[in-house]
Amino acid sequence: MRLTIDRLGHLGDGIADGPIFVAGALPGEEVEGEPVAGRIAEPRILTHSPDRVVPDCPNYAACGGCVVMHAADPFVGRWKVDVVRHALAARGLEAPIRGIATSPARSRRRAVLAGRRRKGGAIVGFHGRRSEALTDIAGCRVLVPEIEAALPLLARMTEAAATRKGELTFAVIHAPAGLDVAITGGREGRGVRDELAAIAAEGGIARLTLDGEPVLQARAPRQSVAGVGVVPPPGAFLQATRQGEQALIACVSRAVGEARSVADLFAGCGTFALPMSRRADIHAVEGDAEMLDAIEAAWRQGKGHRPLTTARRDLFSDPLSVPELARFDAVVVDPPRAGAEAQMRQIAGAQVDVVAAVSCNPVTFARDAAILCEAGFGIDWIRVVDQFRWSNHVELAAAFTRR
Repeated sequence: MRLTIDRLGHLGDGIADGPIFVAGALPGEEVEGEPVAGRIAEPRILTHSPDRVVPDCPNYAACGGCVVMHAADPFVGRWKVDVVRHALAARGLEAPIRGIATSPARSRRRAVLAGRRRKGGAIVGFHGRRSEALTDIAGCRVLVPEIEAALPLLARMTEAAATRKGELTFAVIHAPAGLDVAITGGREGRGVRDELAAIAAEGGIARLTLDGEPVLQARAPRQSVAGVGVVPPPGAFLQATRQGEQALIACVSRAVGEARSVADLFAGCGTFALPMSRRADIHAVEGDAEMLDAIEAAWRQGKGHRPLTTARRDLFSDPLSVPELARFDAVVVDPPRAGAEAQMRQIAGAQVDVVAAVSCNPVTFARDAAILCEAGFGIDWIRVVDQFRWSNHVELAAAFTRR
């Protein structure tokens, strides 16, 4: 079958009339291949788009991380902005989009890797496209050099802790003090832990945990959030790149403006609460008690901060209510991919005039934005933030004010 690609889908496949999805194809290209279940997995590209480039990675053919590395950066930026625009249009919404902030190559400081034993050793890397096969990612163009350099060390940990048929998960974060490594899925036992501790000490790991239990802490893996030092709990969520974090903090700060009392919902480790507490009273709400402890410890050690309070709460099942929101000038909302539908309905009914929203899912963001817009809010602007360069992931920050 010979086809012409009309557009790029939100997962990174080219889409031809049908629709038929074509892996690795770009708009305007003519391709040939045999569709299976509506998708051509290995097409022959007959005519090349002017936006096509040679992927700058030795692992691109097998690794499942970078789905659009075959496209030029300006094209990828426009595509991600369009993903947001189309998600809004599906809800009947429009908003000014203030461009895209793309993190540079080799800037990913947080990554989740898989490790598996194999004959003669072990492999640590990412899964292949639509596959459970692991890919060696030496030479990765996404990870910070410190994480890439630790791959042999993580492979040794895999040999020590993985079962014969099981798979380890490594949540790895680069900190100035060294790598912070949280392993899940490993074998238990004193001997395993001792061997892991020895490997970690030899490799200069700052902190190592196994299934939530401490194995080694040589140094505190402290992170600087806009100049405020915070030690995240093991395996905690952290913005994937420093550049992306800085872009999001700048957007939230601009959206909140001069508000003096701010609720930071889904606060995480304080990415927004801690820098905002320099000029506003902050109430940080999060479902994870360890993350709240990290925020409070960082705030206590800081200087020149205004009052900060915290509350542990499941905002999906128990959102802050309309009366509880009444005391805040502004609200910051940074939910996981599922969005914050229940919480947005409460905000829509409250006397809050300013909302700063951060999202890693344009579809759920558009759904939640529609709730606010139906209640009289307007979207002042949106800034797309690309921390997951060459992937299909799209993040954004937006400012809402009540009209």
